[in-house]
Amino acid sequence: MFSLFKKKSLLSAAENAAVVQAIREAELATSGEVRVFIESRNPLVDTLERARAIFFEEKMFETAARNGVLIYIALKDKEVAIFGDEGIHQAVGAEFWNQQIKQMLPLFKQNSLAVGLCNCIQTVGDVLKEKFPYQEGQDKNELPDDIIFGR
Repeated sequence: MFSLFKKKSLLSAAENAAVVQAIREAELATSGEVRVFIESRNPLVDTLERARAIFFEEKMFETAARNGVLIYIALKDKEVAIFGDEGIHQAVGAEFWNQQIKQMLPLFKQNSLAVGLCNCIQTVGDVLKEKFPYQEGQDKNELPDDIIFGR
C-alpha cells in the first residue's frame, strides 16, 4: 500500500546539501568517517543503544582504523546521541561526545537542526583530522556521505 500524502521532509533540500557538504569537508583531511541518521521516533528505550544498533546495521565498524562516527537524532522524541567506533572513542572519550551534544541542543531548540549538525560535524572532523590524519594514496571514502533517514 502507498500513501497519497507526501511525507514532510525533515530537512529542506538546502539544509540536506549543507549537512552532506559538511561531512565531505570534514572527511577531506582524515581517514575518519562521519554519518548522520535522522528518524522521527526512537523505537528503543536507550538513545545510545539505538545509535549503537544503527552503527552496526550500517556496518560503520568496517572502517580500517575503526574511526567511524554516527550522529543520531530522533526528532519527535527529542533525542540525540553520538556513537564513535573504538578507535576514535579511545582517543577522545565519552565526555567529548557529551560536549558535542550539549553544543548542538540549543541550536536544535531554535529549529536550527542543520546548523547544529554542521557545527558538530566540523568539530568531529577537526578531531578526526588530528587523531587520524589523511594519508595520501591510502585513504578512501569508506562510507557514503549522505544522510540516512529512518521512519
